[in-house]
Order: sequence, then C-alpha cells, then structure tokens
Amino acid sequence: MSSVRGGGGDASAGAGVPSPGAGAAVPAARRAPSFQEMWAELLPIGRHPDSGGYRRYAWSGADGECRAWFEEQARARGLAHEVDRNGNQWAWLGDPAAGDAVVTGSHLDSVPDGGAFDGPLGVVSSFAALDELRARGARPTKPLAIVNFGDEEGARFGLACVGSRLTAGELTVEQAHRLTDADGITLPRAMEAAGYDPDAIGADPERLARIGAFVELHVEQGRALDLSGDRVGIASAIWPHGRWRFDFRGEANHAGTTRLVDRRDPMLSYAETVLAARREAELAGAVATFGKIAVEPNGVNAIPSLVRGWLDSRAADQATLDTVVGGVEKAAREYADAHGIDLDVVRESFTPVVEFDHALRDELGRLLGKDTGLRVPVLGTGAGHDAGILSGRIPTAMLFVRNPTGVSHSPAESATEDDCVAGVRSLADVLEGLACS
Repeated sequence: MSSVRGGGGDASAGAGVPSPGAGAAVPAARRAPSFQEMWAELLPIGRHPDSGGYRRYAWSGADGECRAWFEEQARARGLAHEVDRNGNQWAWLGDPAAGDAVVTGSHLDSVPDGGAFDGPLGVVSSFAALDELRARGARPTKPLAIVNFGDEEGARFGLACVGSRLTAGELTVEQAHRLTDADGITLPRAMEAAGYDPDAIGADPERLARIGAFVELHVEQGRALDLSGDRVGIASAIWPHGRWRFDFRGEANHAGTTRLVDRRDPMLSYAETVLAARREAELAGAVATFGKIAVEPNGVNAIPSLVRGWLDSRAADQATLDTVVGGVEKAAREYADAHGIDLDVVRESFTPVVEFDHALRDELGRLLGKDTGLRVPVLGTGAGHDAGILSGRIPTAMLFVRNPTGVSHSPAESATEDDCVAGVRSLADVLEGLACS
C-alpha cells in the first residue's frame, strides 16, 4: 500500500500534558492524534496532483505546512516546541539542559516527486512511540526529544542534510550562504522569506552535547527485509557516497544547418559518460547514477553549448567508490577529448563510510530481542541520513521498517500498516530501554 490508513492502532494511544521532569511518570491526560490521524493529516501536504509524488522542498510553502503540523503534534502532547538556529524543529519532554537526552525523529521534506514514507514515517512513528510509552506508564529518567531536521533531501539547493550538517559543523556558514536553487534564490533569501534568520545559522555543539543517543526510524530503501521476512531491522553502516558535477562545454550552433563533422556537441560526451557510469558500477558491485541534468541554451533546434550532469555514486567501501568515480571521470575525459569538448569535474558533496555506534547498535538488538529471543537483522544501506551526519558527534543508530516494493524516492515507495505498527512498537521499546532504565 502507498499510504497508511490505520497505521497506529494499539501503538498510538495516550496524549499529553505539560512536560514532566526526568523521573516523572509519563502522563496521558488527554488524547493526542493517533498514528493514522497524523498520517492522514500529512498525506495531502505537498502532493502533486499529476504525479502523485511529493514536492516538499526546503523553505517552501509545503515545507511550512509540514513544520506547522510538527508544532501542532508537539503542542497536542504538551511537549516544549523549539526551532534551533538552523531551522531544525525539536519537541521536548523533560528538561533539555539536564543532558544525556534520548532523541528520535527524521525529516519531513522530500525529493522531487518522492514517496510518502521517506522521512515522514520516522517523524510520525516518533510521536506515536511517545504515545505508546505514555500508554505503558513508562517513567523516563532522561529527557526525550523528537526532531524534524530541515532540508535532509537537498532537493532545492543540491546539498543533502543541510540542517544536520550545519548543526554538526560539517557545513560552514559561508558555504551555506552560497547555496542557490534553480531559480537563483540563495539559501539565506529562502530562509528569510520563510520567516527565519539566516544570520543565526551555524554549528551547535552545545545542543549536541545535551544528547546521549539519537535513534532514527526510516522506511527501508531496498528489499533486504522483504527478502528475509522481517518487519524491522537495525542499520549497521551507511556506504560512503557523494555527488560530482560534470560540466561538458562545447559550442552552441544551429541544429539544422551545422554539419555533424563540424559540431562540438557536449551532449555526445555526456551521453557516453552516462553509459560509462553504468559499466563502472556494474564491474565494481556499486551504484552510479546521473539523475540530474542542465542544458544551455536548452533549445530543441540548438546544439548545446553546455551540458551539466550530476553523478551520484555509492559503494560498500571507500576504495570501491574511488575506483568507480575515477573510472567514470577517466572515461568522460576521453570522450570529451574525442569530441573537442572541455570538461570540468567538481565534487560537490561527500560523506565517508558511517559505522553506527557499535555499543548503541548492539543495545538496540538486545532491547528488541529481549522478550522474544529473536535476532533482529542488521543491514547496511547506500542511502544517506541525518543519523549518519551526526554519528561523528554523538552516538547514533537507525531502525528500518520493511518496504515490500524496495522502491524509494518514488510514489511507489510503501510500507504496510502492520509493519508500521511493528516499527512504532520497536521504537517505543528502544526509547523505553534507553530513557527509562
């Protein structure tokens, strides 16, 4: 199914009153929206009527609606809502200044025409898991928080995980201020238009110092769980990955009057490079994708002067990734030379391999298997996440919920209601074990 109609069921009872301090019982004085109600409220926001996919881009109107929804969920549960200097939203139960907080959450933005689950499932499940803790009468001894990280997908400004990168100090203020969308609007202008202060952004070590563990729940972006028959899995690591921009520069000319032999057509070199990327990835057991392209002058009857393509490549280890990208660039330069084309290659972003905190990962396995004795599968992923960005600063871990189609970044992305409920319960078990021990 491509949406969850019932989703929360037993996993989303309870509600909220003003936040108790550490050690207090988690009250359930009034009813908060259930999983299915939260899901139904989010479902139409930013959904394109033609594609059925989502266009929830950073600092857009749809993004603003998602942010308002998040604040509403926090208020409904009596949680303290705040927006940090980088535009990330936080909903706190307990005193953040107490330290050693247990944080969960994900993101609400999307790729162009993305699916409903990538990001939002983690945020909705976080609120539902807190509701489950309240229904159990759990007694936290540590602060709990739910977070919505901004601009995780990077769909508007071309850089993924902007909110978490800024917080972790992996993106400087100067670099962030230079980010520009396809319409020439800079990140500062977009933030300002949305009512936020772009001059306040930057590393936030004080906030990270308050966090003892961050656990992100996410729909699986692959079929490993579907093939193993498991509803929920634990992440082991995120493959190293990056984005490279290839600029092929030729000579604009008339498509109808210029002889083939007289052309300097950069589209030919680009097309050959796309095929080379596929070959290099297949040989190495990795992935490489040219998924975005810009053409100038972009006329049907004009030979391009510039073809700009973006390569996304990922592999299980750094050496393999280097081999793939190096092979693609070598081939691109050979093709460019053959057609009289100038080529520039720029690495726009890169994330090294992320090994999630082993102690935290093992603790998740213990907590999820303690009542059943069953081993929860541990699997790697080629997709980047905020948890991966933060892993160098604080202990992080991830839970995956089964995706029967294996499709992601598409409206065909899915998760069944039963699997979503299993994910909520698993997350609640983890939060109870980490924050209520």
